[in-house]
Amino acid sequence: MTQEPPATLRLRPHPNAQGRLVLLHGWGADADDLLMLGEVLAQDTQPPLELVSLQAPEPHPQGIGRQWYGLFPPDWSAVPAAQQQLKSRLQALATDGIPLQSTVVLGFSQGAAMALATGCDLPLAGLIACSGYPHPGWTAPAQRPPVLLIHGEHDDVVPCTAANELRQRLEGGLSTVQLERFNGGHTIPESVFPSIKKALDVWLSSTRHED
Repeated sequence: MTQEPPATLRLRPHPNAQGRLVLLHGWGADADDLLMLGEVLAQDTQPPLELVSLQAPEPHPQGIGRQWYGLFPPDWSAVPAAQQQLKSRLQALATDGIPLQSTVVLGFSQGAAMALATGCDLPLAGLIACSGYPHPGWTAPAQRPPVLLIHGEHDDVVPCTAANELRQRLEGGLSTVQLERFNGGHTIPESVFPSIKKALDVWLSSTRHED
């Protein structure tokens, strides 16, 4: 069995878990950042979920938090290696009880960009990208998981135009892509929780029925 990297927080190791929610934090945050969100989303979800939060491998240049790759200025040359490392970590999470096909990855900001760029090449149950953006030159494969995009109309960190571009790049795929905008900025408000929970229920219930 592949040993997981030390910067992996596994919460809610539910004894009856049939699905998994993996959280990828944004630039300058850490694996603790999305845990409260994950706990809320995992409540009353059917099937029961295991909750996992992955920490970015690099220290933030300001000394607090982490980064998946350098972003200000962007170090796009580091993206392929970062994606390969994340891909290996996601594959290492898979078990006989909860395979990748029963795993949903949710990312925020830089974590959302990483979730899409890496997760679209894996047989996941679904991908949720909150305030995300496309990496330069990234092309979504036709065969990919379903995607839910969440973005604030007044996001002054990652403009909402990035979500429109993501949707355009994803629309040619064989699976669905949905974009939900909200009246707000660079955050994940409670108003979008029902949409995220619905996606989790639909995606994970359908994979359970396929077993």
